Amino acid sequence: MRKLLFTFLFFPLLAVQAQSGYEIKVTCKPFQNKWLYLGHYFGKQYPIVDSAMLDNNSVAVFKGTKPLPGGIYLVGYPNKNGYFEILIDKQQKFSVLADTATIKTGAKYINSPDNDMFTAYQQYMGMIGGKVAKSQEKLRAATNAKDSLVYQKELEDLDKEITGYRNNVITKHPGTLLTALLTCMREPILTGKLKNPANKEDSLAAYNYFKSHYWDGVKFYDGRLAYTPFFEEKLDKYFAQLVIPQPDSVIKELDYMLGFASINPEMNRFLLVKFVNRYLNQKYMWEDAVFVHLFEKYFASKNYEWLTEAGKKVITDRAYSLMANIMGNPAADIELPDTSGKQTALYNLESKYTLVAFWDPTCSHCKETIPRLDSFYQAKWKAQGMKIFALAKETEGTHQNWLDFIREHKLFDWTHVYYSKADEKARVDAGIPGYSQFYDVLTFPTIYLLDKDKRIIAKKLALEQIDEVLTLKEKGQ
Repeated sequence: MRKLLFTFLFFPLLAVQAQSGYEIKVTCKPFQNKWLYLGHYFGKQYPIVDSAMLDNNSVAVFKGTKPLPGGIYLVGYPNKNGYFEILIDKQQKFSVLADTATIKTGAKYINSPDNDMFTAYQQYMGMIGGKVAKSQEKLRAATNAKDSLVYQKELEDLDKEITGYRNNVITKHPGTLLTALLTCMREPILTGKLKNPANKEDSLAAYNYFKSHYWDGVKFYDGRLAYTPFFEEKLDKYFAQLVIPQPDSVIKELDYMLGFASINPEMNRFLLVKFVNRYLNQKYMWEDAVFVHLFEKYFASKNYEWLTEAGKKVITDRAYSLMANIMGNPAADIELPDTSGKQTALYNLESKYTLVAFWDPTCSHCKETIPRLDSFYQAKWKAQGMKIFALAKETEGTHQNWLDFIREHKLFDWTHVYYSKADEKARVDAGIPGYSQFYDVLTFPTIYLLDKDKRIIAKKLALEQIDEVLTLKEKGQ
């Protein structure tokens, strides 16, 4: 059961500009003299936008001077662990008659054709869902191929019936919120060779057809979709299953969607919040370029009513941390004193591969990982043409702790440099980003792998991942 939330990240709700407001009278039995809440879907959040006190007759009135954005709304019970859904679109002055004892069969509405259609659809889906469940149960219990085919045919016929019902609503009621919802839920239907591909060419054709028709009828400037759970689910599936996982492909899709959404404040807000949260902390190394693109095109020189200063600072700081270490770009040079006190630069190290390790001699995880890193290096990586450039950052320990660790673990084949608090302060005071910011170092150890030209091959890797990446590079992949 979803619960309504009182907060929504660091993004306050956007005020809607309009001339008239809303007035929704709700009878919600058996509650009396308690607060009733009105919320809506918005991504993974369900913010409350209004509340009203129920009187002795279980009646409350949600009322405002400005209309609400269209979408699926949630009427939350006083104990906040239950709710029912209503549609709000152009008609925003209507009544709802609900009773928790019978709410599964639907509420009653006065002066709300949208909700009458919505209720009829929910009742139909409840009825057809029961038939589907029975056919599925019979299919699971089938003991021979003949019966399995019969029950499979039943399921296919029921699926066609559902599709027909939905298409009928879409055809008869264009422009309504229910039509927008059903259109969003619809997926391309594969037939013939596309449904049962016989070879790679057929499979590719099926993929291309499905992807090119996935958004048929869906309007990215329809802000009502942002206030539903269906749109985000469809969006997630599209990026997870149909978009090629590399930055150029993802950026192309984002720009396409945001280009249309820019004319609708609600959808524009929804997609920007969705995408910036998704790529704020990357799942894959190449996603850094996606986040930097989002920042540069949509946030660097733009302000939004819904984005707080704290929120913009989070986005900006993260973008600047990623800009200097995007996959495939040259890594930032590092110049610090080595164990003898001599200034030593990363770019003076000549090798087929360079592993850059940021670590802290007092970090417990580093104490375990750094010696293991050397074991991998001595056993295999050194012979593959790798050199290690290790930057130890001063935190709670001392310069002597650093030297003692190197000697104790015999890390003599590495190039070591020491990044003292004084060196970092000098850079910051001079208006130069620290090395930790250049390399987006959030934890220790942080490891980068560079090629012979010091371009970033991979970053923030575990030891086993380094070995996998090197193996692929050696194979020319």
